Amino acid sequence: MPKTRRDFVRLTAAAGGVVGLGLVPKLARATPAPARKPLSILILGGTGFIGPHHVEYAIKRGHKVTLFNRGKTNPGLFPEAEKLEGDRDGKLDALKGRSWDAVIDNSGYVPRHVRDSATLLKGRVKRYLFVSTLSVFADFSKQGIDEDAPLAPLTEPGSEDSRKHYGPLKALCEQEVRNAFGAGATIVRPGLIVGPGDTTDRFTYWPVRIDRGGEILAPGDPNDHVLIIDARDLCEWCVHLVENDVGGVYNAVGPKAPLSMAEMLYGIRAVTTKPTTFTWVPAEFLEQQKVRPWADMPTWFPPKGAMAGFGSFSRDRAIAKGLVFRPLADTARDTLTWFKTLPAERQASLKAGISAEREAAVLAAWHAAQK
Repeated sequence: MPKTRRDFVRLTAAAGGVVGLGLVPKLARATPAPARKPLSILILGGTGFIGPHHVEYAIKRGHKVTLFNRGKTNPGLFPEAEKLEGDRDGKLDALKGRSWDAVIDNSGYVPRHVRDSATLLKGRVKRYLFVSTLSVFADFSKQGIDEDAPLAPLTEPGSEDSRKHYGPLKALCEQEVRNAFGAGATIVRPGLIVGPGDTTDRFTYWPVRIDRGGEILAPGDPNDHVLIIDARDLCEWCVHLVENDVGGVYNAVGPKAPLSMAEMLYGIRAVTTKPTTFTWVPAEFLEQQKVRPWADMPTWFPPKGAMAGFGSFSRDRAIAKGLVFRPLADTARDTLTWFKTLPAERQASLKAGISAEREAAVLAAWHAAQK
């Protein structure tokens, strides 16, 4: 396993080069060129995590954007955009009698809500892009899961509990869009969405923890694969899909080449200055210590059993349709910079990741077990 920065550079060069992992100086990102044809785009949502990235990029490309939401989250965002107030739960009157070139739905979690909006917009919108999730799949044990793999059934028919049945409900939402729009439907299935603005801290934990320095608990095997996608890459690609009237179903995961846990952690460390060491602790020991994958150790699942294929979804179809990925260093640095702008109490209360006290206790137990 890599123990030093030099070891990491050697490891990642063998795996495909440090440039692809973002271990190069950040380059200025040019203002996007105007779209060939300005569109009218309706965004259902638009003010949470990924919504603002959709809106900002669409406006920069010269599109006319309309936001439909409850007007409660970040209502002051995007004064240049048209804003319609309503609710996915039966309060769609503001959409009636209106037409747009395309809709991007990033706030649909319940099939009934998606059915209502899709039915209402059918015939008045050419393309309906629905942001779904990789959680729709029934089986995560296989390697290289592609878009045609079986989807998870809803085991409690009629339930609208999106916490308990998140994946199966999203799968049914997808079907509602296809039922209404047919070839005009575009289904995008992201994995773990990361970057500035993420309210879950499921990736943010790592830049914040590494920036704190010291001995860091690193989970499992350094070669365990992880999948992440920067929200900006996801949202810019979604806008390009509707610009080009592209239909189909796509796994929206990154990066382009397989990314190991070691590559991710050392790549993040490259944008910080604090002295750090990574102590790799096997999954079996973490399980004994009741350290939970994904929750206590964000982005990571041990590649075994029911989750053996979780880090190896196919993204070939999306890449063929133009999905590209910014360097990991850009995502890590921008996430850390954004997080440090938040109020002190928010910074002191990460929503994911093991606590400092618990991490120290697990590391101490691991070291004691090695004696």
